Amino acid sequence: MRQLFLMRHAKAKRGDKEMADHDRPLRKRGRRQAAAMADALSRCKALEGEIHVSGAVRTRQTLDEIARRLPELSLIERAFFDEALYTFEAEALLAWLHGLPEATDRVLMIGHNPALLELARWLCPEAPSELPIGSLLHLSLPDAPWQALEHHAAENVFSLTPEQANHALFKRAAPEAPKLGKAGLKRRIRERLAYQYRMVRALEPGVIAGIDPEFLHQYRVNLRRSRAIGESVRAANRVPGLKKRLKHLKRRAQATSDLRDLDVFLESLSEAPPPLISRSLHALERWLLTRRDEEHAALCQQLSDPGYVEEMQDWHGFISSKGFHKALRKLSSKRIETVLAERIASHDQGLASLSADSFDKAFHELRKIVKRIRYLAELEPRRQKPFLKGLKHRQRLLGNLQDLCTRQAWIEAFATSSHNAPRRQQECDDWRSALEGQKQVMREEVMTLSPLTDVYRESLKH
Repeated sequence: MRQLFLMRHAKAKRGDKEMADHDRPLRKRGRRQAAAMADALSRCKALEGEIHVSGAVRTRQTLDEIARRLPELSLIERAFFDEALYTFEAEALLAWLHGLPEATDRVLMIGHNPALLELARWLCPEAPSELPIGSLLHLSLPDAPWQALEHHAAENVFSLTPEQANHALFKRAAPEAPKLGKAGLKRRIRERLAYQYRMVRALEPGVIAGIDPEFLHQYRVNLRRSRAIGESVRAANRVPGLKKRLKHLKRRAQATSDLRDLDVFLESLSEAPPPLISRSLHALERWLLTRRDEEHAALCQQLSDPGYVEEMQDWHGFISSKGFHKALRKLSSKRIETVLAERIASHDQGLASLSADSFDKAFHELRKIVKRIRYLAELEPRRQKPFLKGLKHRQRLLGNLQDLCTRQAWIEAFATSSHNAPRRQQECDDWRSALEGQKQVMREEVMTLSPLTDVYRESLKH
């Protein structure tokens, strides 16, 4: 099938009497939008075929920013700049497509609305109703001559906005966090849960796009924070129906774990190259990317499942219900402190039981307890500020330890998959041994940590 990519230019400056529309340059925000789309265009192979760009300054500069991010592709040298694409009429674009050579199978067109969107909707009834600035549409066309393009002959493969491709751009339009400076405990819980629900739903398109790993990270954070707050409420006050819904949140967060670990591992390869020869490193990267694509596809399938949407809507209905708000009235700072003290005691018991012979799982369980303690303390951040500050190093240390353990597991899986490659397996064994040494240093550092009870008592003096 033929592949057609339609991209609208990024955000441009407004025109005025002294500047023709053709000469309008990109704004700073537009340059960021175009740069943010570079990886997405590369990943969907939009840059592997012909690149045709309107002659307008704003479309040329859109390609400039993409090319600056991908210098190895020589995009400017390969691109065709055509004044015929400087049009706002879909009929003109369709006529231009009809004139493409039959040998052309893949085309990226950078142009203007409303022409691009009207063309897309003429070609495909499922095309979206909007094409925001800097956005991309990918249409799959029948393997027939371009001159034979028919009405509604295309399939809508996907659409992508810069805000779905880049988390930094997403944050500009993300749901606004509630201002809870002097809010009481009950209002703080209600509004934090409602905000985190909005964030989870707003982050989903970026998670599905899979371009920027930060979307997945923040999606996980908001799911797990919601669950942690719910667990804190349940520990302090029994709420009918809460336990079942917390299980749903836990299951959804767990479904992202392997994908997040793979993202972190892949990022670490660029930050600190592993002790592998070039061929082995490339093989590892390909293997990890394949695993990542598999995990991402599975997660996307879950997010598109009606059961997921129903669970999310049910959670929103529950935290908005009068019954839940009524249950929150029974909460008090004193009860929260009691639960916090119980969790701190559980942490200290787990810390004291650690030894050189302890399994890694015991350290991971300790990390989970620290997170639950942190989320509980964050229900009253002004009061617990010194204590929360004292938790940071502990949580970071335990997190780094878990990352090392996860990395060892992926390396072992890769080595096992490398059949008939004894040298590669030896390289992986040596790498895992080196990580084991780092891990033992971290384990020893964890075991020398002070009991959290002491940290908490010290924080109360401030």
